[in-house]
Amino acid sequence: MLSIASRIRKPSYVSLQSALSYHGAIPESVSSVTSITTGRPGRFETALGDCIYRHLGPGLFWGYREVEVAEGGSAYVALPEKAVLDLFYFTSGPIRSSFVQELRLASGVLDSQRLQQFADRAAKPKLIRAAALTVRVLAEEKQGETLL
Repeated sequence: MLSIASRIRKPSYVSLQSALSYHGAIPESVSSVTSITTGRPGRFETALGDCIYRHLGPGLFWGYREVEVAEGGSAYVALPEKAVLDLFYFTSGPIRSSFVQELRLASGVLDSQRLQQFADRAAKPKLIRAAALTVRVLAEEKQGETLL
């Protein structure tokens, strides 16, 4: 499904919960594939599932790689750190620690340093604050696991 989503609308890359699930960063699987595009947003229904496209300006269209996927093709997929930042970008209002905790991000999948570098590159105050908060929440969760 990821390779289909990458072909329907170009340029685009798989992101948000779809990319986080692909990387094993969240425990949930997703039924539709959400991608980022610099073009028009939209939704396409296919026999295999829905492909949703969210618009992002060219200045934030980076942070993805081409990967080989199970269906024998390739797809452009956001790095987990960029997928998290894209999710924060599209979430209305401030990002709170409860929101980050509810994501249940897998320990060891996100690179905290890369997350902060990506947030700095995006140069959006909301994303910089959310990245710092995420690093703090992940560190607290890791410390809590160590104590068990």
